[in-house]
Amino acid sequence: MGINTERDVEANLQIGPTDKGMVRLFVSAGPTEIPMDFEPDEARDIAEELLAAAKAAEVVKS
Repeated sequence: MGINTERDVEANLQIGPTDKGMVRLFVSAGPTEIPMDFEPDEARDIAEELLAAAKAAEVVKS
C-alpha cells in the first residue's frame, strides 16, 4: 500500500488550534479517530510540504 494506491474509504479532516497551543489534524473514518498534534513550527513545515505537493500535482496533471 502506498501513496499512489487508490482506496474507496471516506474520511473527514479537521484542522485547528488546541487549547494547549498545538495545531491538531483530526482524521476520522467510520469508528476510527486519529488526532495528530503538532507544534506551530511543525505545522508550518507540514503546510509547506502540502503546498509543494500541490504544485507537483499540478505539473503531473498538465
